Amino acid sequence: MSTRLSIISTRTGDQGTTSLGDGTRVPKTALRIHALGDVDELNSFLGQLRSETLPSNVDQLLSTVQHDLFDMGAELCIPGHQALTEQHVLALDEALQHYNAKLGNLAEFILPGGTAAAASAHIVRSVARRAERSILALHEHEPIEVATRHYINRLSDLMFVLARYLNRSAGQPDVLWRANR
Repeated sequence: MSTRLSIISTRTGDQGTTSLGDGTRVPKTALRIHALGDVDELNSFLGQLRSETLPSNVDQLLSTVQHDLFDMGAELCIPGHQALTEQHVLALDEALQHYNAKLGNLAEFILPGGTAAAASAHIVRSVARRAERSILALHEHEPIEVATRHYINRLSDLMFVLARYLNRSAGQPDVLWRANR
């Protein structure tokens, strides 16, 4: 692999613009930059979650997801580029079914919490929802690949299930919302 970045501070963004992967300069407030930033933040929170002690199968899955999100960032950075496919979405669907099958049915709403890992998974879930909203807002103005839109939606669902799974794996019950507290 060649050196990709040798100068980190170029000062080219000092006037409030940034470059996309195709060289186009856009305002840092552009919808595409918001979406790209939200996906980057999501990936960062995934990295934080992975710093917790996790079952190896979950850590391996989240490693794959981090790479997928980096590829999603490339899609957002280079208009017209496609990195994610329906196969990526199907992989999340399979993981969702696998981990959800190990959990009991929900009878109550769940609050974020339990173990540190589960609480972090809930943060990832909520940041994924924000990233999805940013991507959909961008899609209202510029086409975003359907696989990308589906992937980000499935990811938040998967993170909810993984939060429950992480609590269950640690012997911690779900944190249930109580209507009459």
